[in-house]
Amino acid sequence: QVQLMESGGGWVQPGGSPRLSCAASGTIFSIYTMGWYRQAPGKQRELVAVITNGGFRNYAYSVKGRFTISRDDVKNTYLQMDSLKPEDTAVYYCNRRQSEKDYWGQGIQVTVSS
Repeated sequence: QVQLMESGGGWVQPGGSPRLSCAASGTIFSIYTMGWYRQAPGKQRELVAVITNGGFRNYAYSVKGRFTISRDDVKNTYLQMDSLKPEDTAVYYCNRRQSEKDYWGQGIQVTVSS
């Protein structure tokens, strides 16, 4: 089993630059993909960004150039969010995929409002 713990969300003004963190614990394998998804009220959960153990990154078109996903070891991943917009308001979920299984964090609210 894998447990994921997100941190760093909250209320942010438009144009702000918060950073989300996700720490994985439990049975951790060195081959994995970690990512961030988000779900806004009344909408489906959508991919925001992913990063593989090899460092390959992929981003949703809506955040490309504003958000940056990174990792510092096999357990921790981060989402640097710059130039936030009100439409970025959502619950952000950390995801880890390893051994063909998906694990999810509980989600963290990010609200962009003046």
